Amino acid sequence: MFDDKRKARMKWACRRGMLELDVLLTRFYDNAFDELTDEQLEVFENLLTCDDPDLFAWFMGHQRCEDEKLKGMIDLVLSRAEL
Repeated sequence: MFDDKRKARMKWACRRGMLELDVLLTRFYDNAFDELTDEQLEVFENLLTCDDPDLFAWFMGHQRCEDEKLKGMIDLVLSRAEL
């Protein structure tokens, strides 16, 4: 279960060292977080533990994420971030 404290930690984790990731993840959080299933929330939380260079490469399409669940979340973030 995702209580308010855990949600707040995840929102904080959306703030990244790279502005591009910061904007992308924060917008996704603001626009779509409350609509995610518990399983999607788990995957999103796992995605937030990844290193910025990996995230940047995946989101920009420079590399393909090999983890299918994370790849699905990356696609969802890109479609819902409203950039």
